[in-house]
Amino acid sequence: MRRLLTRLGGPVAAAMLTVGLAHPSQAADPAYFEFTDITHERAIVRIDDPARIRHARDLLSGVTDERPHVIGRIVKRQAPYNPRWSFHYDPGTVDFFDVAIEVCDATLPYVEDHLDEAGGAFLPGLHWCPWTSRLTREVSAP
Repeated sequence: MRRLLTRLGGPVAAAMLTVGLAHPSQAADPAYFEFTDITHERAIVRIDDPARIRHARDLLSGVTDERPHVIGRIVKRQAPYNPRWSFHYDPGTVDFFDVAIEVCDATLPYVEDHLDEAGGAFLPGLHWCPWTSRLTREVSAP
């Protein structure tokens, strides 16, 4: 029996290694999308999750109109791909929604103008869900 396990060990280990290398992770290259709100201001959101990237592309192509608004946690610093604003979405938290609570709703300019208050009573936990947000296009990586 020991000899059989030794003989099988090499091929089994090689097969496991090959399978492991074939699927190193579910991560995809990030994608970048421009979005706007009721003010017609524009910003860029980076999305890392493949399912959410697919949903964003489906929204833009008209495949779906469900969950059209952007939601996530903001980071209070400028991102290289979003230089106009002093904040950006944390890419790992970006998602989409149909309806959300009012406490996380604000326009792009309002968030910029009140960024020092974000995380307290304004945008608790830094969660931002602009109700009028809509993707406008996919943009190239910076």
